[in-house]
Amino acid sequence: MATIKTPKILLLDEHTSALDPKTAQTILDQTKSIIKKDKITTLMITHNMKDAIKLGTRLIMLSNGKIIFDVSGKEKNDLTAETLLQKFSQANY
Repeated sequence: MATIKTPKILLLDEHTSALDPKTAQTILDQTKSIIKKDKITTLMITHNMKDAIKLGTRLIMLSNGKIIFDVSGKEKNDLTAETLLQKFSQANY
């Protein structure tokens, strides 16, 4: 519904969190298609580490309202879910 009228920015707050994996993938595929077609700047909030790495051009990790990790480009693409979990654990000790 948020894309019926093309927004300037699309905010997605865990838009696949309560879905089964197949439906979540369908929603992600639709989302990517709409974003690409309409060239919409998008901010996606997710706890899914693999999706955070795989999707988008920049990854920002927050903890207690503060940016603890900010990465893009090849460095982002080379990340693993385990590496992200380590970054989060290090910031919270």
